[in-house]
Amino acid sequence: MSVLTLASAPEEATALEGAEAHHARLAGELAGRVKLLLTAVDRDPSAAEKIHAGLVAFCDRSLLPHAAAEEAALYPVAHGMPEARLLIESLIGEHRCLTALVDALRAAPGPAGAAADARALQVLFEEHVAKENGLVLPLLAMTPEVSLAALLADMHHRLATDTGNRSAQEDQDIEEGQDMRERQTEETGGCGGVCGCGGAEETAVPELDVTEVPHALRHATVFGALDAVPAGTAMVLVAPHDLVPLLAQIEQRSPGAFAVEYLERGPETWRLRLSHR
Repeated sequence: MSVLTLASAPEEATALEGAEAHHARLAGELAGRVKLLLTAVDRDPSAAEKIHAGLVAFCDRSLLPHAAAEEAALYPVAHGMPEARLLIESLIGEHRCLTALVDALRAAPGPAGAAADARALQVLFEEHVAKENGLVLPLLAMTPEVSLAALLADMHHRLATDTGNRSAQEDQDIEEGQDMRERQTEETGGCGGVCGCGGAEETAVPELDVTEVPHALRHATVFGALDAVPAGTAMVLVAPHDLVPLLAQIEQRSPGAFAVEYLERGPETWRLRLSHR
């Protein structure tokens, strides 16, 4: 079934669909990282430290710059429309809440303490982009006097500039997270429960069940979770069907990065272990 997109021009409809797809990728990656953190806290606390650091780095690299670019490029135009003014003010307030939750994640003494804030961040962001997709973006796309395509181009330019400014800090975050992981491996004398050298059980591997993840977010959620898997560790992926097309996309996205082992092959549930080489 095709979905009707209301817009003042074809290019505006294309811009609207692109913005919604970008939101889906962000929400999916956030969901994957949060889910992996929540499972790793219970199953593999040492890996959870790296996942926690990666979640904060993702927020600094993608989530917060996205919010700032929206406020600079999209929100002023929408705020000028009487029917959207109060909504935009509430969305700006939600941006402040998102920032506060990221700050709480950053200040948390460990992944266990960050778990509740991580889940709250996921829920708020998903509700936030649902309002933007359902109300703000269609309004801008349907208004003849407004070019959503031009506004999004401005927003993407701001994001690209911000990404360049943040690259050094992101590298530092990743390096610090890796150092923490290596120190913990040396202290425990193990490998984090992946190779079995320390006698760790299979249940120590974080598990991502995508059965209840909305289809539009499913692949992005898996990609986000895989981005959070530290090198030398693994993740178990649970799905209601075989994932051959998704596995092909994973290989295309990260050639040779993951080894795949089927733990269960249906008929109702498929379980795959993806080991990050």
